[in-house]
Amino acid sequence: MTDDARRTIGVAVLGMGNVGAEVVRILQQSASDLEARVGAPLEIRGVAVRDLGKARSWCSPSLLTDDAASLVTRDDVDVVVELIGGIDLPRTLIGTALEHGKSVVTANKALLADYTGELATIAARAHVDLYFEAAVAGAIPVIRPLMQSLAGDTVQRVAGIVNGTTNFILSAMAENGDDYASTLAEAGRLGYAEADPTADVEGYDAAAKAAILASIAFHSRVTAGDVYREGISTITTDDHESAATLDCTIKLLSICERIDDSMGRQRVSARVYPALVPNSHPLASVNGAFNAVVVEAENAGRLMFYGQGAGGSPTASAVLGDLVMAARNKVHGGRGPLESTYASLPIAPIGDVNTRYYVSMKVADRPGVLSTVAGEFAKRRVSIATVRQAGAGDDARLIVVTHRAPDSALSETVDALNDLDAVLSVSSVLRLEGTDG
Repeated sequence: MTDDARRTIGVAVLGMGNVGAEVVRILQQSASDLEARVGAPLEIRGVAVRDLGKARSWCSPSLLTDDAASLVTRDDVDVVVELIGGIDLPRTLIGTALEHGKSVVTANKALLADYTGELATIAARAHVDLYFEAAVAGAIPVIRPLMQSLAGDTVQRVAGIVNGTTNFILSAMAENGDDYASTLAEAGRLGYAEADPTADVEGYDAAAKAAILASIAFHSRVTAGDVYREGISTITTDDHESAATLDCTIKLLSICERIDDSMGRQRVSARVYPALVPNSHPLASVNGAFNAVVVEAENAGRLMFYGQGAGGSPTASAVLGDLVMAARNKVHGGRGPLESTYASLPIAPIGDVNTRYYVSMKVADRPGVLSTVAGEFAKRRVSIATVRQAGAGDDARLIVVTHRAPDSALSETVDALNDLDAVLSVSSVLRLEGTDG
């Protein structure tokens, strides 16, 4: 578009929670800077909310509407920013906006984890943009580097801490020695945990983000249902104490990587679970509510992205970055990168993934127990790296750390241990990541 023909870019914002309020505030406070970056002024056409009677700062009441469906189809709207959350309503609104030629910016990881393909297809057909940097790791730029900066490279692995609530809980447990329940309660009091923390502590939030990362990194469509998931609610103070003796810490990791099958054919593994991480690994020092993602590429090597992964201002920063890109494309006639699924790699089941295991079990304190336990690992060709005995008598425990083996073999071994008379209970099973063993 020439200077003579330049026009205002109309923006519709859906949702006025913490992130939406920050987006509106920044749009108004930084209007001149954003205009210079876009090449045309950005003007808020309307803000869709559920309750018109609620007082809201940084937003004129005249901009508010409870009719989001009409807002996203208005002729004077060029870009729609979706910050409602949930799936069904945003899916409909985004689809409608795209069909009407509006570019869309969203932070909705739950929606994208299952419907990126559907929405990207509509966007491609309508020749508009669909941006979602804010859907993973808040302010940390991860999506755009994967889609653009590393477009000429081959990404082998993406692993990271992408949920601030669980990282806060695990960090606090390790530091203070408190149990899971009391630490979760403290996270709620401090505002790090929702009233219903299930999506965070059971790994659903991290799994949605893993699906998005895997889809982009490996040019294959991966949904949340493809991601193996475990949460942190079973982690104990004993686990943290054992981790410390192994010079490790415990983190909830989202891991996406290419793996080869027995015929050398590539597949995608996407998984979320709490894991022991050596203190020498970069992710071990990521504490509190911070996030970090480590990308390993064939030519670029290891890259680490670190910062605030949630919160109104950090997430709004990522949203505004996408909004500037989408608006700039409207002004100059360009388009952002399209969805790439050309590789269509199949999803590997968790049983085919080679991992290391940490197994803590309560055992009978009598001769021959260690050899019996070791025999179950040997039967399934799982090599033991270290064994440590803790306690005695009724408190006798064995802690076993394995070398790499198929996850299915390790799982079968744990099942067999539970059936042994010498093993009173298998109290904890965690994977060990970030090592070469």
